[in-house]
Amino acid sequence: MKNYFFVFSFIILVFGLTNCSQDDNGGSTNPNANVKSGPCENGSVGGLYPCNGYDLISSIPLIEMGAQGGNDSWGWTDPSTGKEYALIGLDNGTAFIDISTASTPIYLGKLPTATVSSSWRDVKVYQNHAFIVSEAPDHGMQVFDLTRLRNVSNPPETFTADTRFEDFGSAHNIVINEDSGFAYAVGTSRAGPFRGGPVFINIQDPKNPIAAGGFLSSGERAYSHDAQAITYSGPDSDYTGREILIGSNEVEVVLADITDKDNPITISTIKYTDVGYTHQGWFTEDMRYFILGDETDEQGVGFNTRTLIFDFEDLDNPKFHMTYTGPTSAIDHNGYVKGNTFYLANYRSGIRMIDISDIGNKNITETGFFDTYPVNDNASFNGAWNVYPYFDSENIVISDIERGFLLIHKSTP
Repeated sequence: MKNYFFVFSFIILVFGLTNCSQDDNGGSTNPNANVKSGPCENGSVGGLYPCNGYDLISSIPLIEMGAQGGNDSWGWTDPSTGKEYALIGLDNGTAFIDISTASTPIYLGKLPTATVSSSWRDVKVYQNHAFIVSEAPDHGMQVFDLTRLRNVSNPPETFTADTRFEDFGSAHNIVINEDSGFAYAVGTSRAGPFRGGPVFINIQDPKNPIAAGGFLSSGERAYSHDAQAITYSGPDSDYTGREILIGSNEVEVVLADITDKDNPITISTIKYTDVGYTHQGWFTEDMRYFILGDETDEQGVGFNTRTLIFDFEDLDNPKFHMTYTGPTSAIDHNGYVKGNTFYLANYRSGIRMIDISDIGNKNITETGFFDTYPVNDNASFNGAWNVYPYFDSENIVISDIERGFLLIHKSTP
Protein backbone atom coordinates (compact mmCIF):
# COMPACT_ATOMS: atom_id res chain seq x y z
CA MET A 1 0.00 0.00 0.00
CA LYS A 2 1.07 3.56 -0.35
CA ASN A 3 2.84 4.50 2.87
CA TYR A 4 1.36 7.92 3.43
CA PHE A 5 -2.24 6.74 3.14
CA PHE A 6 -1.71 4.10 5.80
CA VAL A 7 0.20 6.35 8.16
CA PHE A 8 -2.57 8.96 8.02
CA SER A 9 -5.28 6.39 8.64
CA PHE A 10 -3.30 4.77 11.45
CA ILE A 11 -2.89 8.13 13.21
CA ILE A 12 -6.62 8.76 12.89
CA LEU A 13 -7.35 5.31 14.29
CA VAL A 14 -5.01 5.61 17.26
CA PHE A 15 -5.93 9.12 18.32
CA GLY A 16 -9.56 9.11 17.24
CA LEU A 17 -10.75 5.70 18.34
CA THR A 18 -8.51 4.49 21.15
CA ASN A 19 -10.66 5.92 23.92
CA CYS A 20 -14.01 5.19 22.31
CA SER A 21 -16.22 2.21 23.01
CA GLN A 22 -18.93 3.01 20.47
CA ASP A 23 -19.22 4.86 17.19
CA ASP A 24 -22.05 7.23 16.40
CA ASN A 25 -24.29 4.32 15.43
CA GLY A 26 -23.58 2.26 18.52
CA GLY A 27 -21.12 -0.17 16.93
CA SER A 28 -18.09 -1.21 18.95
CA THR A 29 -14.81 0.37 17.86
CA ASN A 30 -12.69 -1.35 20.50
CA PRO A 31 -10.31 -3.68 18.65
CA ASN A 32 -9.97 -5.84 21.77
CA ALA A 33 -13.71 -6.32 22.24
CA ASN A 34 -14.37 -9.59 24.06
CA VAL A 35 -15.79 -11.62 21.18
CA LYS A 36 -13.17 -14.24 20.38
CA SER A 37 -15.40 -16.82 18.70
CA GLY A 38 -19.00 -17.58 17.83
CA PRO A 39 -21.40 -18.61 15.08
CA CYS A 40 -22.74 -16.27 12.44
CA GLU A 41 -26.34 -15.80 13.59
CA ASN A 42 -28.82 -13.18 12.39
CA GLY A 43 -26.11 -11.47 10.39
CA SER A 44 -23.42 -11.12 13.04
CA VAL A 45 -21.09 -12.90 15.45
CA GLY A 46 -21.83 -11.88 19.02
CA GLY A 47 -23.49 -8.68 17.86
CA LEU A 48 -20.05 -7.37 16.86
CA TYR A 49 -18.86 -8.74 13.53
CA PRO A 50 -21.25 -8.51 10.55
CA CYS A 51 -21.15 -11.79 8.63
CA ASN A 52 -22.79 -13.91 5.98
CA GLY A 53 -22.13 -17.63 6.00
CA TYR A 54 -18.89 -17.68 8.01
CA ASP A 55 -18.33 -18.36 11.72
CA LEU A 56 -15.57 -16.99 13.92
CA ILE A 57 -13.64 -20.01 15.21
CA SER A 58 -11.03 -18.19 17.29
CA SER A 59 -8.93 -15.04 17.51
CA ILE A 60 -5.87 -13.58 19.20
CA PRO A 61 -5.68 -9.79 19.64
CA LEU A 62 -2.54 -7.77 19.04
CA ILE A 63 -2.02 -7.09 22.74
CA GLU A 64 -1.50 -10.82 23.39
CA MET A 65 1.20 -10.86 20.69
CA GLY A 66 2.92 -7.76 22.05
CA ALA A 67 2.27 -5.68 18.95
CA GLN A 68 0.51 -2.48 17.95
CA GLY A 69 -0.37 -3.30 14.35
CA GLY A 70 -1.01 -6.29 12.12
CA ASN A 71 -0.29 -6.71 8.43
CA ASP A 72 0.40 -9.72 6.22
CA SER A 73 -0.20 -13.43 6.82
CA TRP A 74 0.41 -16.86 5.37
CA GLY A 75 0.06 -20.47 6.46
CA TRP A 76 2.07 -23.67 6.90
CA THR A 77 0.97 -27.28 7.24
CA ASP A 78 3.54 -29.55 8.88
CA PRO A 79 4.00 -32.46 6.43
CA SER A 80 4.95 -34.81 9.26
CA THR A 81 2.14 -34.10 11.73
CA GLY A 82 -0.55 -32.49 9.56
CA LYS A 83 -0.76 -29.62 12.05
CA GLU A 84 -1.70 -26.22 10.66
CA TYR A 85 0.02 -23.00 11.63
CA ALA A 86 -0.79 -19.34 10.96
CA LEU A 87 2.04 -16.91 10.29
CA ILE A 88 0.98 -13.37 11.17
CA GLY A 89 2.93 -10.26 10.24
CA LEU A 90 3.14 -7.64 12.97
CA ASP A 91 4.66 -4.19 13.16
CA ASN A 92 7.51 -5.56 15.29
CA GLY A 93 7.94 -9.11 13.99
CA THR A 94 6.24 -12.28 12.81
CA ALA A 95 3.96 -14.35 15.05
CA PHE A 96 3.59 -18.13 14.80
CA ILE A 97 0.27 -19.64 15.91
CA ASP A 98 -0.59 -23.33 16.22
CA ILE A 99 -4.14 -23.65 14.90
CA SER A 100 -4.28 -27.44 14.74
CA THR A 101 -7.00 -27.22 17.39
CA ALA A 102 -8.79 -24.37 15.72
CA SER A 103 -10.98 -23.33 18.64
CA THR A 104 -8.00 -23.00 21.00
CA PRO A 105 -5.07 -21.59 19.03
CA ILE A 106 -1.68 -21.43 20.71
CA TYR A 107 0.47 -18.34 20.25
CA LEU A 108 3.88 -20.03 20.06
CA GLY A 109 5.91 -16.86 19.90
CA LYS A 110 7.45 -14.23 17.68
CA LEU A 111 10.43 -13.74 15.42
CA PRO A 112 11.31 -10.07 16.07
CA THR A 113 11.95 -7.69 13.20
CA ALA A 114 15.54 -7.76 11.94
CA THR A 115 16.04 -4.04 12.54
CA VAL A 116 13.22 -1.72 13.60
CA SER A 117 9.44 -1.81 13.60
CA SER A 118 7.49 -1.17 10.42
CA SER A 119 3.85 -1.23 9.40
CA TRP A 120 4.83 -3.35 6.37
CA ARG A 121 5.94 -6.96 6.62
CA ASP A 122 5.38 -9.86 4.26
CA VAL A 123 5.87 -13.60 4.60
CA LYS A 124 5.73 -16.64 2.31
CA VAL A 125 6.60 -20.32 2.80
CA TYR A 126 8.77 -22.78 0.85
CA GLN A 127 10.12 -26.19 1.89
CA ASN A 128 9.03 -25.80 5.53
CA HIS A 129 10.76 -22.42 5.87
CA ALA A 130 9.29 -18.94 6.24
CA PHE A 131 10.81 -16.11 4.20
CA ILE A 132 10.11 -12.67 5.64
CA VAL A 133 10.77 -9.16 4.33
CA SER A 134 9.81 -5.72 5.61
CA GLU A 135 9.98 -2.07 4.71
CA ALA A 136 12.05 -1.60 7.86
CA PRO A 137 15.42 -0.11 6.80
CA ASP A 138 18.21 -2.68 6.22
CA HIS A 139 15.91 -5.56 7.11
CA GLY A 140 16.78 -7.95 4.29
CA MET A 141 15.12 -11.36 4.17
CA GLN A 142 14.79 -13.47 7.31
CA VAL A 143 14.66 -17.24 6.90
CA PHE A 144 13.03 -19.29 9.67
CA ASP A 145 12.85 -23.10 9.84
CA LEU A 146 9.21 -23.78 10.66
CA THR A 147 9.90 -27.33 11.86
CA ARG A 148 11.25 -25.68 15.01
CA LEU A 149 7.63 -24.99 15.95
CA ARG A 150 7.16 -28.70 16.67
CA ASN A 151 9.18 -28.42 19.86
CA VAL A 152 7.98 -25.28 21.61
CA SER A 153 7.64 -26.35 25.23
CA ASN A 154 6.99 -23.03 26.95
CA PRO A 155 5.16 -20.60 24.65
CA PRO A 156 5.38 -17.82 23.82
CA GLU A 157 9.03 -17.89 22.81
CA THR A 158 11.20 -15.24 21.22
CA PHE A 159 12.74 -16.82 18.15
CA THR A 160 15.84 -16.05 16.12
CA ALA A 161 16.19 -16.36 12.36
CA ASP A 162 18.10 -19.30 10.94
CA THR A 163 19.72 -17.02 8.40
CA ARG A 164 19.34 -13.56 6.96
CA PHE A 165 19.84 -12.56 3.33
CA GLU A 166 21.15 -8.99 3.13
CA ASP A 167 21.70 -8.30 -0.58
CA PHE A 168 18.85 -5.78 -0.33
CA GLY A 169 17.63 -3.65 2.57
CA SER A 170 13.91 -3.00 2.69
CA ALA A 171 11.29 -4.70 0.52
CA HIS A 172 7.56 -4.30 0.35
CA ASN A 173 6.72 -7.88 -0.47
CA ILE A 174 8.09 -11.31 -1.26
CA VAL A 175 6.85 -13.74 -3.90
CA ILE A 176 7.79 -17.42 -4.19
CA ASN A 177 7.37 -19.87 -7.04
CA GLU A 178 7.38 -23.19 -5.22
CA ASP A 179 7.84 -25.08 -8.51
CA SER A 180 11.13 -23.39 -9.36
CA GLY A 181 12.45 -22.73 -5.85
CA PHE A 182 12.98 -19.03 -6.46
CA ALA A 183 11.91 -16.10 -4.31
CA TYR A 184 11.34 -12.60 -5.65
CA ALA A 185 11.70 -9.59 -3.38
CA VAL A 186 9.59 -6.75 -4.78
CA GLY A 187 9.33 -3.13 -3.79
CA THR A 188 13.01 -2.87 -2.90
CA SER A 189 14.88 0.42 -3.19
CA ARG A 190 14.09 2.50 -6.26
CA ALA A 191 17.77 3.52 -6.17
CA GLY A 192 18.85 -0.11 -6.56
CA PRO A 193 19.98 -1.76 -9.81
CA PHE A 194 16.43 -2.92 -10.64
CA ARG A 195 14.71 0.30 -9.48
CA GLY A 196 12.36 -1.59 -7.16
CA GLY A 197 11.70 -4.39 -9.63
CA PRO A 198 11.91 -8.04 -8.55
CA VAL A 199 15.19 -9.22 -7.02
CA PHE A 200 15.76 -12.91 -7.84
CA ILE A 201 16.86 -15.24 -5.02
CA ASN A 202 17.56 -18.96 -5.38
CA ILE A 203 16.10 -20.59 -2.25
CA GLN A 204 16.29 -24.23 -3.33
CA ASP A 205 18.54 -24.69 -0.30
CA PRO A 206 16.40 -22.59 2.06
CA LYS A 207 19.06 -21.81 4.64
CA ASN A 208 21.54 -20.78 1.95
CA PRO A 209 19.78 -18.28 -0.33
CA ILE A 210 21.77 -17.16 -3.38
CA ALA A 211 21.41 -13.90 -5.29
CA ALA A 212 20.36 -14.59 -8.89
CA GLY A 213 19.90 -11.19 -10.53
CA GLY A 214 16.67 -9.32 -11.04
CA PHE A 215 14.24 -7.77 -13.49
CA LEU A 216 14.16 -4.21 -14.75
CA SER A 217 10.86 -3.75 -16.57
CA SER A 218 10.75 -1.97 -19.90
CA GLY A 219 7.29 -0.63 -19.00
CA GLU A 220 6.47 2.79 -17.62
CA ARG A 221 7.31 1.74 -14.06
CA ALA A 222 10.02 -0.67 -12.93
CA TYR A 223 8.90 -0.70 -9.27
CA SER A 224 6.76 -3.76 -8.49
CA HIS A 225 4.48 -3.32 -5.52
CA ASP A 226 3.38 -6.95 -5.60
CA ALA A 227 3.61 -9.86 -8.03
CA GLN A 228 2.78 -13.48 -8.74
CA ALA A 229 5.32 -15.92 -10.18
CA ILE A 230 4.19 -19.23 -11.66
CA THR A 231 5.36 -22.03 -13.91
CA TYR A 232 2.94 -21.51 -16.76
CA SER A 233 0.43 -24.17 -17.81
CA GLY A 234 -2.31 -21.95 -19.21
CA PRO A 235 -3.95 -21.62 -22.62
CA ASP A 236 -1.07 -19.84 -24.41
CA SER A 237 1.05 -22.77 -25.64
CA ASP A 238 3.90 -20.41 -26.57
CA TYR A 239 4.77 -20.18 -22.88
CA THR A 240 4.01 -23.67 -21.57
CA GLY A 241 6.57 -24.61 -18.93
CA ARG A 242 8.05 -21.11 -18.79
CA GLU A 243 8.36 -19.19 -15.53
CA ILE A 244 6.11 -16.15 -15.78
CA LEU A 245 5.98 -13.18 -13.43
CA ILE A 246 3.04 -10.78 -13.35
CA GLY A 247 3.97 -7.55 -11.64
CA SER A 248 1.55 -4.98 -10.25
CA ASN A 249 3.66 -1.93 -10.99
CA GLU A 250 1.84 1.10 -9.56
CA VAL A 251 0.25 2.31 -12.83
CA GLU A 252 0.26 -0.87 -14.95
CA VAL A 253 0.50 -4.65 -15.00
CA VAL A 254 3.71 -6.10 -16.46
CA LEU A 255 4.03 -9.69 -17.72
CA ALA A 256 7.56 -11.07 -17.96
CA ASP A 257 9.26 -14.33 -18.91
CA ILE A 258 11.84 -14.86 -16.15
CA THR A 259 12.82 -18.44 -17.03
CA ASP A 260 16.34 -17.34 -17.90
CA LYS A 261 17.38 -15.41 -14.82
CA ASP A 262 20.23 -13.81 -16.76
CA ASN A 263 17.89 -12.57 -19.46
CA PRO A 264 14.35 -11.82 -18.20
CA ILE A 265 12.11 -10.48 -20.96
CA THR A 266 9.05 -8.23 -20.83
CA ILE A 267 6.17 -9.98 -22.63
CA SER A 268 3.51 -7.27 -22.45
CA THR A 269 2.06 -4.50 -20.31
CA ILE A 270 -1.52 -3.63 -19.41
CA LYS A 271 -3.09 -0.23 -18.85
CA TYR A 272 -6.64 0.44 -17.66
CA THR A 273 -8.93 3.38 -17.00
CA ASP A 274 -9.26 5.26 -13.69
CA VAL A 275 -5.93 3.95 -12.46
CA GLY A 276 -5.16 4.81 -8.86
CA TYR A 277 -2.46 2.43 -7.61
CA THR A 278 -2.03 -0.94 -9.35
CA HIS A 279 -1.67 -3.09 -6.27
CA GLN A 280 -2.00 -6.90 -6.47
CA GLY A 281 -3.45 -9.65 -8.61
CA TRP A 282 -3.87 -13.41 -8.88
CA PHE A 283 -4.44 -15.97 -11.63
CA THR A 284 -7.50 -18.17 -11.84
CA GLU A 285 -6.43 -21.80 -11.45
CA ASP A 286 -6.63 -22.46 -15.20
CA MET A 287 -4.41 -19.40 -15.77
CA ARG A 288 -6.91 -17.98 -18.25
CA TYR A 289 -7.92 -14.92 -16.22
CA PHE A 290 -6.01 -12.53 -13.98
CA ILE A 291 -7.90 -10.79 -11.16
CA LEU A 292 -6.47 -7.39 -10.22
CA GLY A 293 -7.03 -4.92 -7.41
CA ASP A 294 -6.27 -1.19 -7.56
CA GLU A 295 -5.75 0.15 -4.06
CA THR A 296 -6.66 3.81 -4.35
CA ASP A 297 -9.28 3.99 -7.10
CA GLU A 298 -12.14 3.79 -4.59
CA GLN A 299 -10.82 6.89 -2.84
CA GLY A 300 -9.76 8.73 -5.96
CA VAL A 301 -12.82 8.12 -8.12
CA GLY A 302 -15.48 7.32 -5.55
CA PHE A 303 -17.04 4.09 -6.79
CA ASN A 304 -17.55 0.90 -4.78
CA THR A 305 -14.84 -1.74 -4.50
CA ARG A 306 -13.60 -2.34 -8.04
CA THR A 307 -11.94 -5.58 -9.16
CA LEU A 308 -10.62 -5.76 -12.71
CA ILE A 309 -10.39 -9.02 -14.65
CA PHE A 310 -8.16 -9.55 -17.67
CA ASP A 311 -8.20 -12.34 -20.25
CA PHE A 312 -4.71 -13.88 -20.49
CA GLU A 313 -5.47 -16.37 -23.27
CA ASP A 314 -2.69 -14.71 -25.25
CA LEU A 315 0.08 -13.46 -22.95
CA ASP A 316 1.51 -11.28 -25.71
CA ASN A 317 -1.85 -9.58 -26.11
CA PRO A 318 -3.79 -9.63 -22.82
CA LYS A 319 -7.25 -8.09 -22.98
CA PHE A 320 -9.61 -6.46 -20.53
CA HIS A 321 -12.44 -8.87 -19.72
CA MET A 322 -14.74 -7.28 -17.14
CA THR A 323 -15.11 -5.26 -13.95
CA TYR A 324 -16.63 -6.66 -10.79
CA THR A 325 -18.09 -4.04 -8.43
CA GLY A 326 -18.50 -4.99 -4.79
CA PRO A 327 -21.38 -4.03 -2.49
CA THR A 328 -19.42 -1.55 -0.33
CA SER A 329 -17.16 1.46 -0.78
CA ALA A 330 -14.22 -0.22 1.01
CA ILE A 331 -10.74 -0.43 -0.52
CA ASP A 332 -9.61 -3.79 -1.88
CA HIS A 333 -6.23 -5.12 -0.76
CA ASN A 334 -4.95 -8.69 -1.28
CA GLY A 335 -6.94 -11.37 -3.11
CA TYR A 336 -6.32 -15.07 -3.78
CA VAL A 337 -8.01 -17.81 -5.76
CA LYS A 338 -8.81 -21.27 -4.45
CA GLY A 339 -10.94 -23.40 -6.75
CA ASN A 340 -13.88 -21.32 -7.93
CA THR A 341 -13.69 -18.79 -5.11
CA PHE A 342 -11.84 -15.49 -5.00
CA TYR A 343 -11.01 -14.56 -1.40
CA LEU A 344 -10.59 -10.80 -1.07
CA ALA A 345 -9.19 -8.87 1.88
CA ASN A 346 -11.33 -5.77 1.57
CA TYR A 347 -10.02 -3.56 4.40
CA ARG A 348 -12.96 -2.00 6.30
CA SER A 349 -15.49 -4.45 4.85
CA GLY A 350 -13.46 -7.46 5.99
CA ILE A 351 -13.11 -10.60 3.89
CA ARG A 352 -15.36 -11.18 0.89
CA MET A 353 -15.88 -14.57 -0.79
CA ILE A 354 -16.68 -14.25 -4.49
CA ASP A 355 -17.86 -17.05 -6.80
CA ILE A 356 -15.85 -16.97 -10.04
CA SER A 357 -17.08 -20.28 -11.49
CA ASP A 358 -18.76 -18.45 -14.40
CA ILE A 359 -16.07 -15.80 -14.90
CA GLY A 360 -15.82 -16.66 -18.60
CA ASN A 361 -19.39 -15.43 -19.07
CA LYS A 362 -18.71 -12.31 -16.98
CA ASN A 363 -20.88 -13.57 -14.15
CA ILE A 364 -19.32 -13.05 -10.71
CA THR A 365 -21.27 -13.13 -7.44
CA GLU A 366 -20.44 -12.57 -3.78
CA THR A 367 -21.41 -15.62 -1.74
CA GLY A 368 -20.33 -14.67 1.77
CA PHE A 369 -18.30 -12.31 3.96
CA PHE A 370 -16.87 -11.73 7.41
CA ASP A 371 -16.44 -8.09 8.42
CA THR A 372 -13.61 -7.50 10.88
CA TYR A 373 -14.15 -3.73 10.99
CA PRO A 374 -17.75 -3.23 12.13
CA VAL A 375 -17.68 0.57 12.42
CA ASN A 376 -18.25 1.28 8.73
CA ASP A 377 -17.18 0.28 5.21
CA ASN A 378 -15.53 3.56 4.27
CA ALA A 379 -12.65 3.75 1.81
CA SER A 380 -9.92 3.98 4.46
CA PHE A 381 -6.90 1.88 5.41
CA ASN A 382 -8.17 -0.11 8.40
CA GLY A 383 -9.37 -3.64 8.95
CA ALA A 384 -8.54 -6.79 6.99
CA TRP A 385 -5.06 -6.70 5.44
CA ASN A 386 -4.74 -10.28 4.22
CA VAL A 387 -6.51 -13.61 3.93
CA TYR A 388 -5.01 -17.12 3.68
CA PRO A 389 -7.57 -19.68 2.42
CA TYR A 390 -5.36 -22.67 1.48
CA PHE A 391 -5.57 -25.02 4.48
CA ASP A 392 -7.03 -28.51 3.88
CA SER A 393 -9.22 -27.92 6.95
CA GLU A 394 -10.85 -25.03 5.04
CA ASN A 395 -10.19 -22.80 8.03
CA ILE A 396 -9.39 -19.30 6.78
CA VAL A 397 -6.80 -17.00 8.37
CA ILE A 398 -7.44 -13.27 8.51
CA SER A 399 -4.75 -10.81 9.54
CA ASP A 400 -6.22 -7.50 10.59
CA ILE A 401 -4.48 -4.16 11.15
CA GLU A 402 -6.28 -3.45 14.44
CA ARG A 403 -7.51 -6.87 15.58
CA GLY A 404 -4.56 -9.15 14.85
CA PHE A 405 -5.37 -12.80 14.10
CA LEU A 406 -8.81 -14.21 13.36
CA LEU A 407 -9.73 -17.70 12.15
CA ILE A 408 -13.03 -18.27 10.37
CA HIS A 409 -14.80 -21.20 8.73
CA LYS A 410 -17.79 -21.56 6.48
CA SER A 411 -20.95 -22.01 8.51
CA THR A 412 -22.53 -25.44 8.66
CA PRO A 413 -26.03 -25.35 7.13
